[in-house]
Amino acid sequence: MSGFKKFLMQGNVIDLAIAVVIGGAFSAIVNSFVADLLTPLISAFGGLPDFSTLKFTIGQSNFMYGNFINAVISFILIAAVIYFMVVKPYTHYKDKAASKEEATHRDCPECLSEIPRAASRCAACSAQVTPV
Repeated sequence: MSGFKKFLMQGNVIDLAIAVVIGGAFSAIVNSFVADLLTPLISAFGGLPDFSTLKFTIGQSNFMYGNFINAVISFILIAAVIYFMVVKPYTHYKDKAASKEEATHRDCPECLSEIPRAASRCAACSAQVTPV
């Protein structure tokens, strides 16, 4: 039981829980923005009061494709925000960190292990190398 408690108290689990809660709240904001502001603005040009009223009927079944359009727009907005606010900055940071690390190390010409650029001897094979 102590292992389970330790697992739950790890930072990763708590961070994930916070991210899910914030993501749900953000999703509600975006859904409200799309349903209450964006689609009425778009549909004003088409003469309809709201996308959510769009439907077609087959027999006794109503197919509310307007709600589907709202959901698609919400998904695209959430995906764009996640890409531009999380993925793109993280990728930029990761690439910058990788290039910084790459500039401080080089390969040993004898054993091809990674050594600091200023090293005069390889730690793995003891070969003498010229510092860069």
